[in-house]
Amino acid sequence: MKIALAQINPVVGDLPYNAGKIIAYTEKAVQEGAGLVVFPELCLTGYPPRDLLLSSRFIDAVAGKLKEITAACGNTGVLLGAPLHRDGRLYNSAVLLENGRISGIQHKTLLPFYDVFDEKRYFEPATKRLCIDYRGIRLGITVCEDIWNDKDFWQRQLYDIDPVEELVAQGADLIINLSSSPYNFGKHSLRVEMLGMTARKHRIGVLYVNQVGGNDHLVFDGSSCAVAGNGTLIVQAKSFQEELVFCETEMLNTNPAPPIETGEDISWVYRALELGTRDYLHKNGFRRALVGLSGGIDSSVTAAVAAGALGPSNVIGVSMPSRYSSRGSGDDARALAENLGIEYRVIPIENIFQSYIRELNPAGEPVIDLAEENVQARIRGNILMFISNREGPMVLTTGNKSEMAMGYSTLYGDMSGGLSVLADVPKTMVYQLAEFINRKNEIIPRSVIDKPPSAELRPGQKDEDSLPPYPVLDQILKAYIEDIKSVDEIAAMGFNRQLAAGIARRVDNAEYKRQQAPPGIRVTSRAFGPGRRIPIAQRWRSD
Repeated sequence: MKIALAQINPVVGDLPYNAGKIIAYTEKAVQEGAGLVVFPELCLTGYPPRDLLLSSRFIDAVAGKLKEITAACGNTGVLLGAPLHRDGRLYNSAVLLENGRISGIQHKTLLPFYDVFDEKRYFEPATKRLCIDYRGIRLGITVCEDIWNDKDFWQRQLYDIDPVEELVAQGADLIINLSSSPYNFGKHSLRVEMLGMTARKHRIGVLYVNQVGGNDHLVFDGSSCAVAGNGTLIVQAKSFQEELVFCETEMLNTNPAPPIETGEDISWVYRALELGTRDYLHKNGFRRALVGLSGGIDSSVTAAVAAGALGPSNVIGVSMPSRYSSRGSGDDARALAENLGIEYRVIPIENIFQSYIRELNPAGEPVIDLAEENVQARIRGNILMFISNREGPMVLTTGNKSEMAMGYSTLYGDMSGGLSVLADVPKTMVYQLAEFINRKNEIIPRSVIDKPPSAELRPGQKDEDSLPPYPVLDQILKAYIEDIKSVDEIAAMGFNRQLAAGIARRVDNAEYKRQQAPPGIRVTSRAFGPGRRIPIAQRWRSD
């Protein structure tokens, strides 16, 4: 049988749009001779629907759209993800539609409740797992997390149940997994390794269909695939874009060669940021973006991502020099805008800044303290929000993960905006992105990459006046935030304990700032926001 893997980009809550996309992809797959079309987890609602699932009207509307899809899909089987209300309980379900009826249902068994997931808030787990017979093939159907519980892969047991093992014991001919698995750097390689081990262990072919697209802070890479019973990757959909790919079931039992390359590099992070930015704006009704250009590395990368995501004609760059801004920074900002082909404006803030100095300083002269530094950022934030309100583009903030971690950012200033593109990108990775952007020709001026980073809020200021060198800082931040290591554990890695303790304290103390920041696009294994739920008013210190 020819099976179609339909990797689509749904919009959360837009049931007519999602249903129409499912029907359209089914029709296309049928034209290509598919006998079964498989869609991602919760593709009818988009993932994650969160508290929309608590609305009975929403669940009723889902049921209505499911009937429309069932009637429209004809004789070809369609396997899709949707929330189903059964016996007073709500399930995250894989639903097989065939000949105008629902011919099979498998509810999700393993409901993740870690990191960005909170499915136990909404769903009940399946109490049984049974193969579904379809055209002479016994389908072992799983939903996302259900395939991730191989204790041999993880060297630990996450749950008491292994759905794949149960389905194989029932004589499944192949395993199909409907997923909405968000991306972070390294996730694709890990996923392919896990699927390969599952296939080899049970000597069974595995089909994996993943959602693609950006929904709030999450980006889904797609990367749907088929793995033969010997663990070899034989079909690979493109990453970060919609696609319809096919697999013949006979291929799952052969020994194909050579294997498909599955490695990741910095281009994956760039594409995740680009897709996340595009979908966040478009799904919220915005078409244009506004970026404050300082002539620094962060605003340069942010502008480049925005231009790639939305098109240069839909991006405005604004330079807002103060008395402390270097001439080189202005030149760099202008050169970047010209290289990207985006609109460029210059709005000096000196007169506004001087009015603050005159009104708020007793002697009417600069004190050059933190208050004066921050008011410059707030002036710039107000200018950008003024343009946004008057002309309609969304403001993209430019702070990176390293700065956000350390509280090296200004509330109602450089944190003002609708989306923080680099909020989960460490500073050292920002430089890698800059080099990737310049891989063919110089987009970001070389001087931007080479000069020491500076906020330019006081004379001669450099980031390293207030922060450790970024290569050191980022390693400690990763250990503390992503790997959840204690200060003692970080010191055991070879770092100065006093330095590690100071960094940990600054991370903890800046939580109140981060929870007022705009959403950021998740590209690491643990981002600020829903994936790291730290109380604001708390006194635990890890040192």
